[in-house]
Amino acid sequence: MSVPEFNMEAFLDCLSKHTIFENIPIKYAIEDNGKSFYKLTIKVRPKLVADGLDDDAFDVTNVGNHLSALEFHKLVESGEHLVVDMRNHYESEVGHFKGAICLEVDTFREEITLVSEMLAEQKDRKILLYCTGGIRCEKASAYLKHHGFKDVNQLHGGILEYARKIKQLNLESNFIGKNFVFDERMGESVNGQVISHCHQCGTPCDTHLNCENKFCHLLFIQCPECAQKYEKCCSEECKDIKNASDLEIQRHKLHATRKFGNSKVYRKSFLLAKKNTFVNSNSCSE
Repeated sequence: MSVPEFNMEAFLDCLSKHTIFENIPIKYAIEDNGKSFYKLTIKVRPKLVADGLDDDAFDVTNVGNHLSALEFHKLVESGEHLVVDMRNHYESEVGHFKGAICLEVDTFREEITLVSEMLAEQKDRKILLYCTGGIRCEKASAYLKHHGFKDVNQLHGGILEYARKIKQLNLESNFIGKNFVFDERMGESVNGQVISHCHQCGTPCDTHLNCENKFCHLLFIQCPECAQKYEKCCSEECKDIKNASDLEIQRHKLHATRKFGNSKVYRKSFLLAKKNTFVNSNSCSE
């Protein structure tokens, strides 16, 4: 949520008066362009993280060792341990820790089981998990410990806390690129590097947007030149549909093989990027 700076102290004071918010960690944005959150939205969910797991099947409170930003920084720098990005590919594509394992997945539900299977022969090694704010790592670390991993560690406070602390200590960041965020900003730069590419032409770019064709809405990376050429659409096909008449759109929907408007067919940008050969393999190693 967004809080005007002049109201921040009053806001924190108000939180402290409610026992439910006692000792709650406050994570601050790395940068803000004024497009973060215009209003407060509160939603009730059965789970904070949609993982598809049966929480009764393992002890979700038996989490990994919490590492401070500095501790995590030093361990990553050593290059001796397994660093695992617990975010989705469209997040790690624009920014990740050096040498991290970044899986080609669209959801945390896919990743949490895939990581366990992928590292099954390395259960005695030190595992370093990280995500945006640390929430996904709580569930992931407990899951890995349940499956026999001996030394599971996680970045306390996530990338957000790491970026804040590293800047405070004036250290060179081991996280390169941009931290993807789930609001209108779409991302915030951690060290100023651009490590990803436009999904249409391959130009260095880390700007995410959703396809302007309302029946597609694909999340993908697009440079300013391609945004102009394709009118902020992911393809010529979507550009044509965006500019079509209502009658033409209805006709197209009757014959389209792509299921426009079907929210269950939710394509992410990796396939588009992979088709154009602008992405690397499973590892984010630099």
